[in-house]
Amino acid sequence: MRDYAKLYIGGQWIDPVEPRTLDIVNPATEEVCGRVAVGSAADVDRAVAAARAAFPGWSTTSVKERLDVLQNILEVYQNRAGDLAAALTEEMGAPSALAHGFQVGLGVGHLTTAIEVLRNFAFEEQRGATLIVKEAIGVCGLITPWNWPMNQIAVKLFPALATGCTVVLKPSEQSPFTGQVFAEILDAAGVPAGVFNLVQGDGPGVGVPLSVHPDVDMISFTGSTRAGIEIARNAAPSVKRVTQELGGKSPNIILDDADFAENVGKGVTTMMGNSGQTCSAPSRMLVPAARMAEAVEVAREAASQVTVGDPNGDFVIGPVVSGAQFDKIQALIQKGIDERAVLVVGGTGRPEGLTRGYYVKPTVFAEVTSDMTVAREEIFGPVLTIHGYESVDHAVEIANDTEYGLAGYVAGADLDQARAVARRIRAGYVAINDGFDFNCPFGGYKKSGNGREWGEFGFHDYLEIKGILGYAPPDQANG
Repeated sequence: MRDYAKLYIGGQWIDPVEPRTLDIVNPATEEVCGRVAVGSAADVDRAVAAARAAFPGWSTTSVKERLDVLQNILEVYQNRAGDLAAALTEEMGAPSALAHGFQVGLGVGHLTTAIEVLRNFAFEEQRGATLIVKEAIGVCGLITPWNWPMNQIAVKLFPALATGCTVVLKPSEQSPFTGQVFAEILDAAGVPAGVFNLVQGDGPGVGVPLSVHPDVDMISFTGSTRAGIEIARNAAPSVKRVTQELGGKSPNIILDDADFAENVGKGVTTMMGNSGQTCSAPSRMLVPAARMAEAVEVAREAASQVTVGDPNGDFVIGPVVSGAQFDKIQALIQKGIDERAVLVVGGTGRPEGLTRGYYVKPTVFAEVTSDMTVAREEIFGPVLTIHGYESVDHAVEIANDTEYGLAGYVAGADLDQARAVARRIRAGYVAINDGFDFNCPFGGYKKSGNGREWGEFGFHDYLEIKGILGYAPPDQANG
């Protein structure tokens, strides 16, 4: 049983103002596996005050000083990687191989990328007689989700620290263990007191007070579109900056060429990863209508290879994060059946042999049309829909027929054609043939949010731009 009864504020582990805790349920066993302190508005006040007090000193440190701190964090992070992975498996059911691999590895990737970007980032630029200065925005409230805990903390925290901001982090109350271990890492790495603060809790108790706080200069949020809208409303009276990475219903256009079967299989495997709990997951597969039957058979075989079970065992996917999430996914699968989508594999209920835990059958629907609920709502589970298209133009039309625009995917042997299709997808992130790059900007169009994370682009939202006119004498204006 994990017992995290304190918050991390001002460089110290302290008791919350109101002594309350939250039991955390292991989604694989449905049993309580630990508890965490639950903060309140009073704790948010203390954390923001600590961050505000630390800001003048931290924001004026040199690039070298901040690089040294980030390097220290990297060293301690790597030493604690096993602890982070164990926490991930316990709190949100990530299979051990995934937790030790991509889940924890993303944090390392984003940290090393932030270090490289910081080494070469231009915080000042002279244009004629004017000096353009990029300065830290101030105190940042970071609100992160449960599905990729280390990735989402990393893409927000490391750019914030690198640019000279101070932060208050509120992790999801469904995956709080990794936040606690992460705070221990930053404390051991020597991050100055008040630069980083951790307040555990739920949305109403901590997220709202953080969003409305007049001394918070920016909110960076990742989560549902519904919650993002509320955060923006709460933040509006103080005119603070709000960046959001929200929901997605991402298309995966499989082009009609020699790699068709291979790409269908990859699309299924990618969709099922992390139990489908990925905002940018390729949840809508688009295939030529004439090859629907072939796609169905390939998808059926690929889905059958996605084993489900104990995340400490040798299985591809584990449970989804909670009973509420399980129930939502079950209802949407039933909706797909009711709306007469063709159920290829999977369906409602737990996989055979599993009587406890929030396990969902890998599910594939075919002959799906854009008016169906399963084609429009973000399911956030291991559920794939397959749509038929008559032409590339039709495929692009289906791809863009969504209120979301977080990610898109194009797979095909003809790279020129894939590039042309990728340009037409209305999304902030489009991958061709499984492309991946830590320096690629990540963020959404439409109801998928605003702002960008990852690489150099992740720095921009944490900076204010100041123009100092007349900085150079006229005779030096072009120097």
